[in-house]
Amino acid sequence: MNGSSHPRCFALLPCAGSGSRAGTAQPKQYQPLAGLPLVRHTLAAFAGVARIARVLVVVAPGDETLAAHDASFTIAPCGGSTRAESVFNGLAALQALGAAMHDWVLVHDAARCLVTPAQIDALIDACLPDAVGGLLALPLADTLKCADVAGRVAATLDRTGKWLAQTPQMFRLGALQAALAAAHADTGFAGITDEASAMEAAGHRPLLVRGSAQNFKVTYPEDFALAEAVLQSRARL
Repeated sequence: MNGSSHPRCFALLPCAGSGSRAGTAQPKQYQPLAGLPLVRHTLAAFAGVARIARVLVVVAPGDETLAAHDASFTIAPCGGSTRAESVFNGLAALQALGAAMHDWVLVHDAARCLVTPAQIDALIDACLPDAVGGLLALPLADTLKCADVAGRVAATLDRTGKWLAQTPQMFRLGALQAALAAAHADTGFAGITDEASAMEAAGHRPLLVRGSAQNFKVTYPEDFALAEAVLQSRARL
């Protein structure tokens, strides 16, 4: 697929979750939002980034929601029971499609539908010269509390140096695959909530690249109204 050794950038969207916290009748990534299924807004952002060689959407086996032909992305029906498993399977699918171990993979939550091409490009710019790779993230602005088992405040934590992890998260395919394989062998993916945590467990220190507060993951019922308001405001610009 690539005749040179120059590393390419691929996008991988795990899209096999049920979105149980969203309170929707169908998986939240397919819930209508501003006239389109939510994930279509996510895909549109990646379609606007020229340096992305291919977008791979990892869906659950048997999920044909996105089955209509669309040349802007490829579907891999290899989703697992966890995000980490879906990403791990997706990396193998990318290899089968011709991706090399030294190529970069940008893993992005399908439900972060407000990411912009400019934010994706900023992450690529920051990570291409980096030895490890990194992720979009946001410095913590709010006071951070620790709760006890009764749901009362146990302590106020120092927020200095703390960031909220976002996506995309960009790492070399081979390094990320090795980190996830090691995590699976060690704990069965327990505690691996994103790709950076797998890389950290493997001894790497991912780069933090400042993202945007608008790049939030649609998770709860009230998030849909907020995401729709942002999309509508962008449409008016």
